[in-house]
Amino acid sequence: MDARNFSKDEKRAWWPLFARSKAARHESLIGWLDAWRAQRRPALEPAKPAAPPRIEQPAIEARELAPPQPAPKAEPAPAPLPAPPPEVPALAQPIQVEAPPAIPVPEESLFARLKRGLTRSADSLSGGIASIFQSKEIDEGQIQELEDLLITADLGVPTAERIVGSLRATKVERGATLEEFKSLLASEVEKVLRPAQAAFKTNGAHKPYVVLVVGVNGTGKTTTIGKLANQLKSQGKSVMIAAGDTFRAAAIDQLKIWGERTGSPVIAKEVGADAAGLAFEALEKAKAEDIDILLIDTAGRLQNKAGLMAELEKINRVIKKVDPTAPHSVIQVLDATTGQNAISQVEVFQKTAGVTGLIMTKLDGTARGGILVPLTEKFRLPIHAIGVGEAVDDLQPFDAKLFARALAGLEDVALGSEKE
Repeated sequence: MDARNFSKDEKRAWWPLFARSKAARHESLIGWLDAWRAQRRPALEPAKPAAPPRIEQPAIEARELAPPQPAPKAEPAPAPLPAPPPEVPALAQPIQVEAPPAIPVPEESLFARLKRGLTRSADSLSGGIASIFQSKEIDEGQIQELEDLLITADLGVPTAERIVGSLRATKVERGATLEEFKSLLASEVEKVLRPAQAAFKTNGAHKPYVVLVVGVNGTGKTTTIGKLANQLKSQGKSVMIAAGDTFRAAAIDQLKIWGERTGSPVIAKEVGADAAGLAFEALEKAKAEDIDILLIDTAGRLQNKAGLMAELEKINRVIKKVDPTAPHSVIQVLDATTGQNAISQVEVFQKTAGVTGLIMTKLDGTARGGILVPLTEKFRLPIHAIGVGEAVDDLQPFDAKLFARALAGLEDVALGSEKE
C-alpha cells in the first residue's frame, strides 16, 4: 500500500512504527489502520433518519367512490302540428304563360366571312402599308416600297404598277393618307376582278348539262361538288353525281354521303376502276333518266404529271362519244393557300381539259386571296364562287366589290358598301 494515499492525521499516528523492519512495519501498519478506521467510522457517518410511523387508512367502500348520478331530465312536450294550408279552389283553365320572344342572332354577312377568310392577306397588306406610311403624307420613296409590298402580296406586277401609277398621278401632289390609299387599292383591285364576277349558270339547251370538276390534290373538289349539288337542287334542278375519283375510297364514300343529303343519285364503282368508263356510264344513265345536271368528279392530279393529265384527256374524249358538246363546263377548283403556284395550275389544266371557270376554296384565315388578281388578268376566266367555310352554305357567289374591300382592310367602307 502506498503511504501517499493517507491523510496527515493517519501519517502522524503510524510514523513511529517505521523504525521496525519493512515486513513487520507493513503488517502492523495495515492492522492498525483497519482498527483505527473501524473505531472512527460510526462518528464519521451521519445517522439515518427514522422512518415515520405507518398510519393505517380505513377501508373505503366502492360505493363511496362512485360519482353521483345526475337527476333524470324531463322529456320536452311534443311540438304542435302545423295547421293544414287552406284549400285553394281549382282553376277552370290553366294559366297560359307566354314564353319571351327569342332574341334573333344576326347572321354573319358575306363580307364578314370574306374579311375573316382574307385575314392573312389583309393583315399583311395593312400592316405593311401602315409601316411604310408612318407619316401623314406619301413621298416617292414610300411609293417604291409600296410597289414591292403589292408584288409580294400576290397581286402581281401589272396590278402593282397600275396602282402605283394611279397613286403618282392623282394622290402624291396633295399627299395621300393611309385610308385614302386603301380606298385606291380596293378600287384598282375591283376594276380587275369585276369582269370575272360571274355566278355559275347552266344552259337548258343541254340535258343533261355536264360539268367536269378538275384540280390538283387537296383543293376541295369533292366537297365543292357536294355544295354545288345542294345549290342546284335548291333551284329545283335534278342532279346526278359521278364519283370519278376512283383512286380514293374516301372520295367515293364522301360523295355518297352528299348524295344522300341532297337526294342526288351517285354513280360509283370499286376503287381502281377506270374513271373514263365510269364517266361514260354515268352520262348514259343521266340521259336515260332525264337528269338536268351531271357533276363528274375527277382524281386530283399534279399539273406536272403527264400520265395523269393524259387520263383527264381520255375522260374528255369518252364523254364526247355520248354527247359531242360535252362537257359543257369545266370548273377548276383552286386552293386559296396555294399562292403563285395557282397560275401554273390553271395554265396546264386549261390546256389539257379546257377550263371554263374557277372556284376558289379554303378562304379560312390562312388564305392568300390576292392571287385572284393576277389569275384574272392573265386568263380572263370567270370566277363562279368562293368557299369561305366548311358549312354547306359557305360556297358563295363571287362579289368583286366585297372581295376587293375586304382585301384592302376597309372595314367601315366595306360594311357600308355591302348594303348598296
